[in-house]
Amino acid sequence: MAPQKMALSDVKNRKLLPGKGLINGEWVNSSSSTSTFDVVDPATLDVLATLPEMDKTDTAHAVSAAFEAFKTFKKTSARSRAKMLRKWSDLCHENLDDLALIMTLENGKTLAESKGEVAYGASFLDWFATQAEMTHGQCVPPANLNQRIVTFKQPIGVAACLAPWNFPIAMITRKCGAALAAGCTTVWKPAGETPLSALAQAVLAEGAGFPKGSINVITSLTTVAEVGQELCRNSKVHKLSFTGSTRVGRLLMQQCSSTLKKLSLELGGNSPFIVFNDAKMSTALDAAIIAKFRNSGQTCVTANRVFVQSGIYDEFAAQLTERIEKLKVGAGTEADVFVGPLTHSRAVEKALAHIEDAKAHGGKIAYGGQAMEGVGPGYFLQPTVITGMTTEMLTTREETFAPVVGLYKFETEEEVIELANDCDVGLGSFVITENMARSWRMAEALEVGMVGINLGMLSACESPFGGVKGSGFGREGGTQGIDEYLVVKSMLINVAN
Repeated sequence: MAPQKMALSDVKNRKLLPGKGLINGEWVNSSSSTSTFDVVDPATLDVLATLPEMDKTDTAHAVSAAFEAFKTFKKTSARSRAKMLRKWSDLCHENLDDLALIMTLENGKTLAESKGEVAYGASFLDWFATQAEMTHGQCVPPANLNQRIVTFKQPIGVAACLAPWNFPIAMITRKCGAALAAGCTTVWKPAGETPLSALAQAVLAEGAGFPKGSINVITSLTTVAEVGQELCRNSKVHKLSFTGSTRVGRLLMQQCSSTLKKLSLELGGNSPFIVFNDAKMSTALDAAIIAKFRNSGQTCVTANRVFVQSGIYDEFAAQLTERIEKLKVGAGTEADVFVGPLTHSRAVEKALAHIEDAKAHGGKIAYGGQAMEGVGPGYFLQPTVITGMTTEMLTTREETFAPVVGLYKFETEEEVIELANDCDVGLGSFVITENMARSWRMAEALEVGMVGINLGMLSACESPFGGVKGSGFGREGGTQGIDEYLVVKSMLINVAN
């Protein structure tokens, strides 16, 4: 079936498509270049929009605007910032259909998933509106009775927020909602593949009352390296938050060293999904489908290594394959589609390389294994199940980031803990078991930042999100999220006569 034809012309609120970057309250092209780049629909390969290719000069202007705005924005009350965040959330819900369509067209995920992400993104704005008024200090009992000690929290300054393409709204609101709630001003750098969602959010944030300079958006695709370097090395930026690969995270950390910025890095994952013999099969299958195929397998916590205990391995593989065979693949705008296109061609190439490597090492293709044909010209891959996985295969060490499930067999709890932890990253993990004691043991033993027990999702605005080891440091969401944009100041008072 041909994809249902939908385009940006179907967006009702035309203000959501400014088509330019945002600096100091003005929608602008690059001040130093006439270069542009195209935003492409990954399902149809149609050009959706053409945006200015902004560079380090534009980035410096954006930082300066945020720096000047911070002088006054930091003095606003927490309550006024909370009201603006709640208004922004309300506007997200009012424009839900338009925001979802924009996201689906530029990212590829289904309209149902996009609508879910709009609501999820708005939840962070509501959450941090509450947190804005809860940034309390302390009264510290002094050892010296002639002193009184109190602490209070203040915004750190200009925050650079670098967002990925796989969740182009939620990663903006999760970062910038926290920064703005704290009283920081911001410079946004959305991914070049999905800038339209971020620009739409900036429109809504302005409509919610955030003053000029508090939000600035740099659009770029080919100049991303110089834009990132400027954000890292500019001394007016005091905080940088990045979601992306471990390789790029290391580079940004090096570049930030000269100015000693505060960093939050949510980097690569390689999540183990562990199914024990005592698991409810329906629970295991439901969780596996969500953990692996949400956003076509392009999530930071996607189930990358699926470990199944030997007693149910064959049954699980057969039932999972049966379910996956029924998943509809197509453009995200098409009805009943569950697996959309990958966001760019490199993702398809990497996934196919992983599949071929698994086959070369003895893996058996139970279903799929090839590029998907007959659904459009875009970046489609067959949902794939591979059995007989071993630790020699590429998928053991690398994220596939695609709808490809590799099934590993294990015998004991001790064995699977060792296998799961034999990894240089540690973001998310999943454990499916009906044994409560085992669920606690596993949660404590796994070297990750997050553990899901008997479910396939790890995200909620009130839950801190982040990892350990090569998955970075810092937390987004939860009560910890706003602290990433605050500094603690101590005041010591002499009360002696």
